[in-house]
Parts: sequence; structure tokens; C-alpha cells
Amino acid sequence: MRKAIGIFDSGLGGLTVLKVLAQRFPNESFCYLGDIARLPYGNKSPETIRRYGLQILAFLKNQNVKAIIIACNSASTVFLGEKEFEGIPLLNVIEPGAAAALAVTTDDKIAVLGTSATIRSHAYRDTLKSMAPGVEVIEQACPLLVPLVEEGMVDDTITEQIARRYLSEIKSKNFSTVILGCTHYPVIKTDLIKVLGEDVKLVESGDALADELKALYQDNILIPDVGTRQIRVCITDLTDHFERLAHKLMFPEPITDLERVVL
Repeated sequence: MRKAIGIFDSGLGGLTVLKVLAQRFPNESFCYLGDIARLPYGNKSPETIRRYGLQILAFLKNQNVKAIIIACNSASTVFLGEKEFEGIPLLNVIEPGAAAALAVTTDDKIAVLGTSATIRSHAYRDTLKSMAPGVEVIEQACPLLVPLVEEGMVDDTITEQIARRYLSEIKSKNFSTVILGCTHYPVIKTDLIKVLGEDVKLVESGDALADELKALYQDNILIPDVGTRQIRVCITDLTDHFERLAHKLMFPEPITDLERVVL
């Protein structure tokens, strides 16, 4: 059986990561799990997020995946430092995202946008400080942005107004590098740029994770597969709205199979 790369997120935002990885690794198959039924993770306790995460990791293991990417930033904070799950390589978004931000910043001033759970954990701040003690970090929780993305309110005046409310301090302090610490946020990148300006560098999870995944192949931890490629998207609640949004977020990459699963 062909082994896929597993990816999970609290909702459909992680499809922004899947799309990048599908383009960077055109011969690989992927199995994505979006936990729509329990979205959002950002307002839940670390204990609950970890319990959900372990259920999803077990599901993906049963799909015979060869590596698992925790695309969800909130979940990444509770699995930070864990490099495998029952023998399967495990990647999270925090460390690659922090390293990518440090690589592009020109003034050592980095802002982090995230869910309440991600910001409350200070995972990005602590990781950035461990990599570059002199870096200045500002953190901003943006809890309303995830449901706006899940509702498809992209390039929308309401989304822009809410983003303006959240980003006012970051803009006033002229932070030039911003980590999009939630996989939903790249979907509304246009709205964020309207507020922050064209010159601000936005660091996304997809590209950073692609580099991490590439390293696993270079170190022969993962072996490239051959055969018929599949991009399978599993979500824990399936409606016509979510189905349309999934295809829209993945375009032009095709979804081979879209199905509802029970964990």
C-alpha cells in the first residue's frame, strides 16, 4: 500500500499547508484530517487540545501514513518538542515558523498572530527567544479570524475591520515581520496586507513545513513513493458549505477523495 503524508488541523485552514506541500511534493500522496466538528481549538484548554490531538494522531496512524504534520498551531503548542508518535515522524509548525521569521527579519522585531490558545502558550515567543535572545516579540490573539475564514468571508470589509482592531498595536510599533501563527490566516492575507501594508513580511506555515519535510527525505528518514497519487481530505463534519470551501482553498490542486469520518 502506498504510504501518504498525514496532516491535521482543527478545521479547513490547514488546507493552506496541504496545498503548498502538494505543490512542493508533486509525487506524494496526502491524508488530511480537519476536525470541523470540534472547531475552534483556540479557545480550549491545553488538556482538551492534547486529547483531541492524540485521537487524530491515532486515526492517521491507522491510515498507514509515513509522517504526520501538525498544521494546527494550537495543537502544535501542546506537542512542542515531540518528534515522533509511536514511531512515526512528527512535525509541528512552531519551530519551522520561528526559524523562517528570523531568517527574513531585518530589524529583529517579530509579531505573532494566533488563536488565544497559541498566544497564551507563548510557544512562538519562547522559541524565538531561544533561537535569538535579542529579538523583540509582540504577540496578538485574533480569536474571531478563524470563524470568519470558515465562513468564507475572505477579502471582506468586516474581516478587514476586525483585523484592523487586532493589528493596531503591531502597525503602530512598525513591526516588519509577522508570523501568521494559524493556518487559517493565509486565506485572509489580502485583508491583513490592507491593514499592515505591502512592505510587511508575512511568514506562513506551508513553506516552512515544506523545508522541514524536505530535510526528512534528504536524511533518508522518508522514502519517496511511486504510483498513483491521492489527496484525501477527511473532515469530522461534512456539509455542502465545507465541501465547497475545501475545493476552493485547494484550487488548483485536486482533492481525490473528500469524506466525513468519525474519530
